[in-house]
Amino acid sequence: MSRTWLIAGPTAAGKTALAIAAARELDGEIVNADSMQIYDGLHLITARPSPEEEAEAPHHLFGIADPAERWSVGRWADAALACIEDIGARGRSPILVGGTGLYFNALTAGLAPVPEIGPEARQRASDLIEQGGMDALRAEARRLDPLSAARVDAADRQRLQRIVEVGYQTGESLSRFHDRTEPMLEPGCWRGLVIEPDREALYARIDRRFDGMMAAGALDEVRAFAARGLDPDLPAMKALGVPPLMAHLRGETPLDEAVEAARRDSRRYAKRQLTWFRNQCGSWPRITALDPVEARSALAALIAGEG
Repeated sequence: MSRTWLIAGPTAAGKTALAIAAARELDGEIVNADSMQIYDGLHLITARPSPEEEAEAPHHLFGIADPAERWSVGRWADAALACIEDIGARGRSPILVGGTGLYFNALTAGLAPVPEIGPEARQRASDLIEQGGMDALRAEARRLDPLSAARVDAADRQRLQRIVEVGYQTGESLSRFHDRTEPMLEPGCWRGLVIEPDREALYARIDRRFDGMMAAGALDEVRAFAARGLDPDLPAMKALGVPPLMAHLRGETPLDEAVEAARRDSRRYAKRQLTWFRNQCGSWPRITALDPVEARSALAALIAGEG
């Protein structure tokens, strides 16, 4: 089977262009490893590959799920493994690309065998947040699982809530489940790389890209999404840019303030991603260039070194 390539990096770092270049170099097919690009209906706001980009190489697991669904890491990992096996069986190279660190971790380090979270545990965690906010969530995560809580950014609500929900559901810490994991990809069958550009240059690109999204119709896309009246706790409802633009559509904030909030949230998320990949993928080679020509040259050198 062909070697699987994993291309990770923060939002707006140029992952799509690099994955397409890798697909050309390696006779490969691209598999989505971004937790928001799984969902349909948010093409612009989640920066999914354009139709023109998708025509450059076969793409898998983009826009395949209804936003009313909850896709877990495990569900994605099962789907990704099926794609990897199918692509490899046809003699082509699977190229996984995205910014969701937990997805890459599931494949390379293992997926904790955590039972499904039931509605009672989920509601109990939601009530905790509603009553006490992030301070209460952080405190409860530290009480239930100090080891896992210490590894999570203090502002990462999703992962802190996961720690709490697992504790409520199982009576065990998430870290104990992690101790019982095995890699889903065999060592030696994959190669990872991280795009890690200069932070300030990345922040400037994030701001420009969001302005481009707005010019392309992102507000109308979010308006159509909001019209579905979905549960605000669904993952897709928390996609970058969606909450502030929905607040504007509800008349709660001016458009310029909503746009600035979306830019700010994206910059903060990129900072957390950079920290995560630095801590979790420290041994992976880096591509630091934001310029696409320089990035492709660095990629070609990495691929040549594998030959």
